[in-house]
Amino acid sequence: MTISRRQFCAALGVAGLSATAFPVFATDSKTEPLRVITYNVYGCRGWPANRSLARKAVAKDQMVERFSMELALFDPDIINFSESPGEAVTKAIAKKLGMNHVRFPSGGNWPGTLLSRFEITDSENVPLGYARPQNLFTRHWGRGTIKLPTGAPLIVHSAHLYPVVDPTIRLKEINAMLTSMQDDFDSGQSMLLIGDLNHSPETEEYQLWKDAGWIDTFAKVGKGEGITFQADVENERIDYVMAYGPIANQIVESRPLFEGAFRLNLADENAFALSDHLPQLAIFGEQKRDD
Repeated sequence: MTISRRQFCAALGVAGLSATAFPVFATDSKTEPLRVITYNVYGCRGWPANRSLARKAVAKDQMVERFSMELALFDPDIINFSESPGEAVTKAIAKKLGMNHVRFPSGGNWPGTLLSRFEITDSENVPLGYARPQNLFTRHWGRGTIKLPTGAPLIVHSAHLYPVVDPTIRLKEINAMLTSMQDDFDSGQSMLLIGDLNHSPETEEYQLWKDAGWIDTFAKVGKGEGITFQADVENERIDYVMAYGPIANQIVESRPLFEGAFRLNLADENAFALSDHLPQLAIFGEQKRDD
């Protein structure tokens, strides 16, 4: 009897994950969904970073293990990090998870990372076609192409947009991104836009994505408010997995991961969460056909 990668991992359990990289197996894309996580990881410092246990975990080089094991519970195929730590840390997490790794340098101090257990065939940082304007994309934006088990390409835009209440810079960033994406839109291929976009769904920024045809996975199938920031109390929904093209018809689940080590236990003054944000998980299944 042949078992799937997920069945194997479930049988193995997480106890042995700390000893080696997680196994990676070929999968049948017709029977297994595509699982995507976007996560602002706050530099993998733990949050609040001033908690003694968070500082100790960092000092003892435990954060690679902690992030890897917690993320592995959700069996992701693609992961996006905003506010990445040093590249050695993200590469170590990728190795633990059995994933390929691409880093998107930041215009400031907030690089992005794209990880996938599938091949990343190409990538480009700030793919404008011209030099990055000094005041735009100071966090990160990058484009990568992932080769799915079917051989089909999946275009992934990894982004972390400008913060603060005034949307002026974010609007410029989004308009520049949409212009750059035009060839991708015209190709008819499946695309994802994943990351910390630093705006809520009630904003002009969000409307620009909708007008361009991007589908917010949580808005389509999610339940509740979908808060992703902060990891302790409800605040805002600013982290997104958006889809375009055929994959937008395959959304089966989307939710923030307010659970496990991702959330802060307010009852314990010594506790810390892995980040101040929650990860956003989206799951894509087979495209449904009207027969």
